[in-house]
Amino acid sequence: MSMLVFYCGVPSLSIICGLWVFCSKRKHLLNTLLSLEYIMLSVFWLMVLVLSYVGDEIFFSLFFLTFAACEGALGLALLVSIVRTHGNDRFGNFNLLQC
Repeated sequence: MSMLVFYCGVPSLSIICGLWVFCSKRKHLLNTLLSLEYIMLSVFWLMVLVLSYVGDEIFFSLFFLTFAACEGALGLALLVSIVRTHGNDRFGNFNLLQC
């Protein structure tokens, strides 16, 4: 039982660190996208460990990994679009009142 706590504690700590970076470093869009991807990979790691310990099928984790990859591709597409229209990815330069 202690090994399960250790194996689940490391990904849980990774999730908390990713959330801390997401909440504290919000100046650039790329930083937030990277921290979201880190959180998604940590959740995937935790899900694989728990599902392999319980003995269920790990096939569900492939669906989660597919959605995480789609989320990453969508975030990068938004980043490229914002950089093309505004010139950079700083949140301080965006004006929501302009089109």
